[in-house]
Amino acid sequence: MTDMAAYWDRAGRVWVEQQALLDRIYAPVARAVVEAADLRAGQAVLDVGCGSGATTFAAAWRTGPEGRAIGVDISPALVELARRRAGEDGLEGVAFELADAQTATFATPFDAIVSRFGVMFFPDPVAAFANLRRAVRPGGRLAFACWRKPEDNPLSLIPLAAAAPFLSTPLKYENDAPGRFGFADPDRVRRILAEAGWRKIEIAPLDTAMPGTFEDLMTLSVRVGPLNPALAGVDEARRAKVHAAVAEALAPYVENGAASLDAACWLVTAEG
Repeated sequence: MTDMAAYWDRAGRVWVEQQALLDRIYAPVARAVVEAADLRAGQAVLDVGCGSGATTFAAAWRTGPEGRAIGVDISPALVELARRRAGEDGLEGVAFELADAQTATFATPFDAIVSRFGVMFFPDPVAAFANLRRAVRPGGRLAFACWRKPEDNPLSLIPLAAAAPFLSTPLKYENDAPGRFGFADPDRVRRILAEAGWRKIEIAPLDTAMPGTFEDLMTLSVRVGPLNPALAGVDEARRAKVHAAVAEALAPYVENGAASLDAACWLVTAEG
């Protein structure tokens, strides 16, 4: 996965469609990231891979109207939605930019940088984090959440295994390349940050309970996850078989319509 702009052009439209669901289930992760950033009123904060703005908004409540919360993303659809939501809520000190954080030049330094699942997709992560380090004041704080390995998040693997017999090319996650689990190895994350010039790097497990419904689980598995692009060119009959197979595989993880969508992540902090 190297053309991230093309990938997120398509994926961003799906995330716009599922914005309410994603904001709801990932809210505990966003709160943990904002807490770890130790934001104060009047500070300037950058949200990398801001999506539709949920973490930016959470940060803005901490920095207040006299502060500045900027969200950046490479998905035009997500940035457009984030801007619309900020306008509808009348939030002050909040702005969103269509930009690639790996190469963007930020005019004024930030006090902190945060990200909820937005930093694992850089084609050159060392260059990206070096660029972000230049965007913070000396001693500025970095706080982000990334996924631990797929085996720690079994509900991410089950749909792929269930769909495999119906796909021409089986899907798999990579732990050392841009993608959802690209930062699953904490040693790799530590090396990248250190090489990029960050100091006082700390990586701790973050386990969050995300209750949802069977419908939520199916949406995340088939509509939001990697099965969505894989099914783009598949005929309706085979698509129906994939849907049925995934539903059957996930059924044991649902009780009375409720599913536990627990997330096993890393909470990473560092200083510039």
